[in-house]
Amino acid sequence: MSGGHEAEGRREGIRLGRIAGVPVILAYSWFVIAAFTVVVYGPTLQDRQPYLGAGAYLVAFAYAVLLLLSVLVHELAHALTAKSFGWPSQKIVLNLWGGHTQFEAFTASPGKSVAVALAGPAANFVLAGGAWLVVTFVHLTGVADILVNIFMWANFLIAVFNVLPGLPLDGGRIVESAVWRATGSQEKGTIAAGWAGRAIVVGIILLGVVLPGLQGQPVDLPFAMVLILVSAFLWQGASAAIRHAGIRTRLPAVVAGQLAAPAVGIPNSATVEQAVGVGALDGIAVVLCAPDGKPQGVIDPSAVERVPPALRATTPVTAVGYALAPGSYVPETAAGQELVQYLAQLSGTEYAVVDAAGRVIGLLTQRDVIAAISGRSGR
Repeated sequence: MSGGHEAEGRREGIRLGRIAGVPVILAYSWFVIAAFTVVVYGPTLQDRQPYLGAGAYLVAFAYAVLLLLSVLVHELAHALTAKSFGWPSQKIVLNLWGGHTQFEAFTASPGKSVAVALAGPAANFVLAGGAWLVVTFVHLTGVADILVNIFMWANFLIAVFNVLPGLPLDGGRIVESAVWRATGSQEKGTIAAGWAGRAIVVGIILLGVVLPGLQGQPVDLPFAMVLILVSAFLWQGASAAIRHAGIRTRLPAVVAGQLAAPAVGIPNSATVEQAVGVGALDGIAVVLCAPDGKPQGVIDPSAVERVPPALRATTPVTAVGYALAPGSYVPETAAGQELVQYLAQLSGTEYAVVDAAGRVIGLLTQRDVIAAISGRSGR
């Protein structure tokens, strides 16, 4: 790994090593949920098991570690299943909200997407089943009994929660894949699954917070706080899925020639009068070109207006223009992800658009590209 990647990893968290070739990172935010678990669960455990004394807090921390291991197994199941399909996993990050597996670029299909998604909950069901066998057939006492029971229920609840049919939960991939298969559009599937995720959030708040309050039940403040935080996280994830799917839907329509404003190119040796003659004051963008024909700058109409008519024939056009960033020109056919990635590498915010013969036909702005991707009007 390069030094830059190592520095990024250190900023993100603590590198725990690699499992099956996949880097595992413990985000610093995990310590927040670990501390929360100790503070909230420790006193409860101390009340229920007085013999533990201050050791109840150590048991609570062990509970946080067991949750961490459960999430790690969950994410490894995602990564290994993806690996079997040839989908490379970039890293596993364990954080405040559990964790996530970050993949590199790959070509998905509805069936494989569901298989990778459900591998995580399936692993937790297996862990819960193994713990149930231990609880049922092995006589445990004290701390061991507490932790094995906690491990069993934690994995069961993680599995059940993650199969709920809405993004960003794993079960959301079922909705996504069903709509994807029916419509042929992954983006439509993602949007449907994102809205299903939002519906799940509303249901959680209604059942967990609003309904008990309406029935006059006492509010368990720590539980309500966790529920609201988790709901906020799920809503954010669902909204991000909808937003990104919308961007992917609009990307094919992001075509340089269609988005650009009309423009003409003139040599940078021309005069202001010649620029006015081709439409510099008529709403036509005028691009200055080097002797080899490559776009170099753009005329500022307000600067042209400030040049007295009597002086326009002798004033060089470079006096009323400003420079384009190096390489800021694209073919009129450039489109989609390729266009966006190329423009992202340039330092400027305006780009000349040229036809197949290299002639300037338009001027494209970063604002117009962003507006096309986001679905908002850019002008």
